[in-house]
Amino acid sequence: MKTLEIFDPAMCCSTGVCGVDVDPALVQCQADLLWLAEQGVRVDRHNLSQNPQAFTANPAVIAAMEAGMECLPLTLIDGRIIARGAYLSRAELAEQLGLSATLQNANPFRVQAGGEGCCKPGSGCC
Repeated sequence: MKTLEIFDPAMCCSTGVCGVDVDPALVQCQADLLWLAEQGVRVDRHNLSQNPQAFTANPAVIAAMEAGMECLPLTLIDGRIIARGAYLSRAELAEQLGLSATLQNANPFRVQAGGEGCCKPGSGCC
């Protein structure tokens, strides 16, 4: 099983999908990470304000951050940095993880009215 890790900048909560002014990129990122987990990818997400120990325990992350905090978010697959300073799209993540092209276009999540988060159709949250 492949492992995907996201090292986020300091945010108010573990996903950044909270409050009244939610960044749509964070909503999409969270939906993509949930989708990847359903495809069998182990997904670990670390927020600098809530999990600083995860940052300090990873030499690659420390080295990247020495160049400046604008490297965050960092995306790693099996410990190797594949992206710096931006969230990858679902298609980019699927390609990096070797997932089927037919799977990468599937999108079982949608943004709730008001942009408050994402959910699976039929889950009752939308």
